[in-house]
This record gives sequence, structure tokens and C-alpha cells, in this order.
Amino acid sequence: MSEFMHTAMSFPANLFGFGLVVVLFYWLTVLVGAVGVDALDGGESIDAGHCDQSGAGPAAVLAAAGLGGAPVSVSLSLLISIAWFASLSGAVLVDRAGGGTPARLLVLPAALLAAWGLTRLLVRPLARLAPRETGTGHRDLVGRVCTIRTGHVSHRFGQAEITAEDGSAHLVQVRARGEGAAGLAAGSTALVFDYDPEGGFFHVMPCDPVLDPGPDAGRLPR
Repeated sequence: MSEFMHTAMSFPANLFGFGLVVVLFYWLTVLVGAVGVDALDGGESIDAGHCDQSGAGPAAVLAAAGLGGAPVSVSLSLLISIAWFASLSGAVLVDRAGGGTPARLLVLPAALLAAWGLTRLLVRPLARLAPRETGTGHRDLVGRVCTIRTGHVSHRFGQAEITAEDGSAHLVQVRARGEGAAGLAAGSTALVFDYDPEGGFFHVMPCDPVLDPGPDAGRLPR
């Protein structure tokens, strides 16, 4: 037991020890229902006041490393756990072979490579079993009717509430120019006819409320 603790607290296993504790604590909170399995997942979503399609989240990083498809929490848990076990086992083998610190330095990249390879191998079947969810993208909202939520809309200011096809409501930035801004006050109805990816806002124009198809009627024809 003392040999195990000594190896676990020494390089390179100690680099993954804290991460392993976090993984165990995370799954304990999942078991008691405090968080969901997909609590760490990112993805395309539209938050209040702005649209966010950031591609630099944990899911994007793991996908770039070939570990995407499964929930982020599962992939990270496998990666950290396997890296810890591989580094621990490698350190034990090096010590018993009489290797010193230089040999232990080689254990670290070997453990990381083993963790990456095994995690990639394990997440593939998990990715096939996991249900694929499609988030609401910016273009999915073009052609829908929205309700203005600010006092007015101009070419520099405005917010509106859009109900997506799945029934979810999103508060987004909207803009209108010239005559298109006339009559667009709080509570009025407008048609979303385009999205500006650089500015992060939707172009809207006045629209008769009777043309609102509702959340279950799909999108308006363009």
C-alpha cells in the first residue's frame, strides 16, 4: 500500500491525480442528481441578448482531437482516468526495472498517447449510441416571425423574441433600416429575413401579425 501511495503521489501520476479526484466528485454529483451527464457539453445555442456559436468550447476541442461524439464529461473522464492509470503503471514498471527520473519522463508522453488512443477507441461506440441533438442555428430562425421587445428598432439597436420550430423562445439582436424600422415598437410583429454573421444580429421588417405561423407551423416561405 505504501508503494502504491508513493507512486501515486509522485511524477507523473500526480499530474493526473487531481483530475481524477475531480472526475470522481463530478460523477458522484451526477449520481445524486445535482448535475446532468451532459453538463459540460457545449454546442450551438442562442442565449438571451445574443447568439453564441463559439467553436472553442470543450466539445470542439475534443472533436478536433478525434474524441468527439460522446458527452464531454464521458470523454474527459475516460481520458483522465486512463492517463492516470497508464502513468501509474508505467512508473511502477520503470521503478522495478531500475530506471530513474529520465525514464519516468518518458512515461508521461506514453501515458498521454495511450489515454488518447484508448479513449478514442471507447468513445466511438458511445457516439453511435448517443442521441444526436440538433441545436437551433441562426439560419433556422431566418424566415420566422418575431415580436419586438425593445421600445424601438434602428440600424444600431433592437431586440426581439423569436420562437423556433421546436417551440423554444430566443431573445436576439435585431436591426432595421429606413422605412423598415417604422412602426417597430415593443410588442409589434416583424419578419426575420436575413442574418448578419459579422454583426451577430438579424435583419427584420414590419410584418402583419396574422402571418405568424406559430411555433408548430414551420418557417415562412422566403
